Amino acid sequence: MAHNYHFAALLFLLFIGTSYSALVTQAPLVLKYHKGDLLKGPITFNLVWYGKFTPIQRSVIVDFLQSLNTIKSTKKIATPLPSVATWWKTTEKYHNGSSATVVGKQILDENYSLGKSLKNYHIRYLATKTAQRNSVNVVLTSKDVFVEGFCMSRCGSHGFTTAQTKQNPRPRIAYAWVGNSETQCPGQCAWPFHQPIYGPQSPPLVAPNGDVGVDGMIINLATVLAGAVTNPFNQGYFQGPSSAPLEAVSACTGIFGSGSYPGYAGQVLVDKTTGASYNAHGLNGRKYLVPAMWDPKTSTCSTLV
Repeated sequence: MAHNYHFAALLFLLFIGTSYSALVTQAPLVLKYHKGDLLKGPITFNLVWYGKFTPIQRSVIVDFLQSLNTIKSTKKIATPLPSVATWWKTTEKYHNGSSATVVGKQILDENYSLGKSLKNYHIRYLATKTAQRNSVNVVLTSKDVFVEGFCMSRCGSHGFTTAQTKQNPRPRIAYAWVGNSETQCPGQCAWPFHQPIYGPQSPPLVAPNGDVGVDGMIINLATVLAGAVTNPFNQGYFQGPSSAPLEAVSACTGIFGSGSYPGYAGQVLVDKTTGASYNAHGLNGRKYLVPAMWDPKTSTCSTLV
């Protein structure tokens, strides 16, 4: 079972008027816990880079993943607030335990071993390249790779599969996939860094790392990873049908800062030098735009700014 991060929800928000939206949001948003296993820290993120990514593109994504832990960093230079780690810490409220993460193995498949057009079972196969307990295997596809359903119904997904290992004959492996939408569908999967294809045409925000495709990947990666740790095996926290659940971040689609409304990401921070929009600081001076996450303590979509 794979859970897709649908941009259809975003398109719905762009279509509807703000007056109707106000009526909809009166009902409290509650993600029900379905009594299944959750992932607790330390959680290992293993990466499969499928296709060609530049070293800079890889460093933007790896820095983001490593930024999830900077609250307890021993570095002398603390990461400024608001931080990526502050955002990620909300996942700890789902199970009252650590959500500490570490970047594990990285596999580079720059020669497109399965071709440039992948089916869902290809993604699952790539996700079984490494198998270990308490991990999420993340498949990242480059901008010239076509993935089943990409741009048509999803920007990323997460799910679980099984693999044969010596230690455990059939362990459950949590996995996630995100594609680079730069040339295929930035209007769907890289908003708000690109004009949406539907709805209000407000000017796009400037991508904080200067790469619309990769900065869009960060938003989608944040979405599916939050879902993967709070609903890894289809019995965690979600609302609605298990086949198309609203999860920790996908329940808050289109919200990045305070005052957001359909077609407007909300009030975010702006870099005075570059004009780039962001709401979270990361390692190595990086800046990122992360989506709102549902807070189980307040039953609201929580933003950093």
